[in-house]
Order: sequence, then C-alpha cells, then structure tokens
Amino acid sequence: MPGWLNLANCFTLLRLVLVPFVVVAILNFQGWRAVELFAAAAVTDILDGAAARRLGLATQTGAWLDPIADKFLLSGVFLALAAVRTVPWWFVAVVFGRDLYLLVTAGALMAFTHIRKFPPSRWGKASTFCQIAAAALAMGRDMLNLGSLAGLAAVVLWISTVLTLWTGVHYTWRGVRVLRAH
Repeated sequence: MPGWLNLANCFTLLRLVLVPFVVVAILNFQGWRAVELFAAAAVTDILDGAAARRLGLATQTGAWLDPIADKFLLSGVFLALAAVRTVPWWFVAVVFGRDLYLLVTAGALMAFTHIRKFPPSRWGKASTFCQIAAAALAMGRDMLNLGSLAGLAAVVLWISTVLTLWTGVHYTWRGVRVLRAH
C-alpha cells in the first residue's frame, strides 16, 4: 500500500467520491438525499483533519488533496444549486473567479519561484465554512420551505460573498509578502 494512503487521506478520497452523488441529488430535486450526502461529505472533512492531526497521519499528499476535495465539493454543489435556481449565478462566478485567480497565481508562483507551500489562512477557513453554511442553508431552505430560513440563507450568502472576495485580497497580500521575503 502506498505511504500516502492512510485513514485521513481515505476520508478525503471518500469526500471526492461523494461529490457526483450530491450534485446528481441536487439536480434531481432530491433535497433530503442531497442534504444527507452533503452532510456525510462534511463529516469526512472533519474526520480527515482529526485523523491527520490526532493520529499523526498528515502527509504532503493530504495537504494537497484536502483543499482540492473541498473545492470539488463546493464547486459542484454551487453549480448544481445555481442550475436549479437555488443560489444566484453571480455567487457562483464570485466563488469560481476567486478560486481560479488563486489557482493561476499559485501556478505562476510555482513556475517562476521556489515557493511550494500555500497554507490556508484563518480567513480562508472562515470563507470555506461560510460557503458550506451557505450551501447547507440554501438546500435546507428549499427542502423545508421556511420563510425564516430564507432570510438567514440570504444573509449567510452575502457574508460568504464578502469573505470570498476578502480572501482573494488577503491571499494576494500574503503572496506579495512571501515574494518580497524570497
């Protein structure tokens, strides 16, 4: 068995496997199934981090794979939610635009410098948390048809938008500082 294949990374791989099932459930208007699968995927995110830290199973592969799994999950969910008109397309554009910007910037830094590590910041983690909450609230709002949940979902969507944009600025600032240090 390869050295990178451990319990923590298996949870991350499971999250990747769950992505198409969550997306299909959303697109087929299977609200409960979508929420259950999304919740299962979120639990794998908690479990992979706990296993990596508490059991000493952190690997470089896991450090790369975990954020990729998060992006696949959230990107797939937001695309599906926009396709069924649960979240606005402009929000998907903000999330994808920021992620594409960060990916291109990291690629350029790797191509032209010796920088190879791009650790997440607290702001990045907060942004991911808000995006997860926005997706869960949007799915819950449609499933339960609760007016009070609609207001909360809208507020969290806007907070997620602001944090997503802010993290793009913050990661740019961090990148400039790292470049100056090199």
